[in-house]
Amino acid sequence: MDAIDIRNQISTTVFTHDTLAAVLEPHIKNINEKIMRMVKKEELVRIKRGLYCMGSKYRMQEPNHISVANVLYSPSYVSFEYALSYYGMIPERVDEITSATLKHPKLYTTPIGRYSYRKIYESAYAIGVDWHYNDIDGGRLIATPEKALCDTIRYDRGIGRMGQEEMNNYLDYDLRIDGIEKLDAELIRLISIAYRSHNLRTLASIVAKRKLHG
Repeated sequence: MDAIDIRNQISTTVFTHDTLAAVLEPHIKNINEKIMRMVKKEELVRIKRGLYCMGSKYRMQEPNHISVANVLYSPSYVSFEYALSYYGMIPERVDEITSATLKHPKLYTTPIGRYSYRKIYESAYAIGVDWHYNDIDGGRLIATPEKALCDTIRYDRGIGRMGQEEMNNYLDYDLRIDGIEKLDAELIRLISIAYRSHNLRTLASIVAKRKLHG
């Protein structure tokens, strides 16, 4: 069984050792030795122990970074700067895939990208997170635009308690956020309660005002 056979039998761009073993088992006696040879020949890429994708020459499409981030370290969801960039809310391209987690902070530097994780409060974890699924990428958890912005503000250690003028300047000149008036002020208010955050309450008020005034 060669790399093309394996690619044709595995629908997702990222897959576990168990999935790979299930495909190889009917044809290969020493599965782990086969996997090691394929990694050495760059037919497979080992993202971390037990997690793989096809080598660049054999991919039908590139691995979805959001799916990879979710699987690398769980529970987690993609948020912060990467999610803001994904939604087109900030002008900068963000290469590091940033996530929120309930576990300790973590950083993975892998052959397909750099993935970082920041620990957040459990009380705020589940609010404002979207679930997407398809047969190619599998399941994906990513913060809504509102949650990504709230997470970014809440865990920015460089800011203190801000009033409306300071928050407006921070949004417009520091983060350079685009589309504030399109956000859901009520969702931000609920997130602010979960985080017990004055700054996020201020953010909710600003979003409501900008939405009202266009």
